[in-house]
Amino acid sequence: MRCPFCRHSDCRVIDSREVEDGKATRRRRSCAECGRRFTTVEEAVLAVLKRSGVTEPFSRDKVVSGVRRACQGRPVDEDALQKLAHRVEEAVRTNGTAEIPSHEVGLAILGPLRELDEVAYLRFASVYRSFSSIEDFEKEIADLRTAAARGST
Repeated sequence: MRCPFCRHSDCRVIDSREVEDGKATRRRRSCAECGRRFTTVEEAVLAVLKRSGVTEPFSRDKVVSGVRRACQGRPVDEDALQKLAHRVEEAVRTNGTAEIPSHEVGLAILGPLRELDEVAYLRFASVYRSFSSIEDFEKEIADLRTAAARGST
């Protein structure tokens, strides 16, 4: 770690604390050269492995934009989309790995989206699961009806 004041590379850690419920580490550092103190925050980067083999950082905004398209014309507000994205991020972070396949991100979206809006869920699932026939839609609708009947009894 370089000192932000004198650019010297020898800095020691004075104190470390977990912040944001353990998602990040705050470190208080001291420069061995100039003696000044500064704080750093280290956060584990969650990477998404795409089907093409490319790796990119996880983005809540990308989750929100994908779900927003599925919710177009539906009575879903921005706050609900942000909460859904937060739930998805929590779910993929609990996996415990630094790299997660994009397929698992999609699976993490389906559950909360199903609870949020069934029509948006069907739209998203049809693209995500590559529905190729009306039978795929009929099966998914039958599953939704079965789950709703179990929930109401």
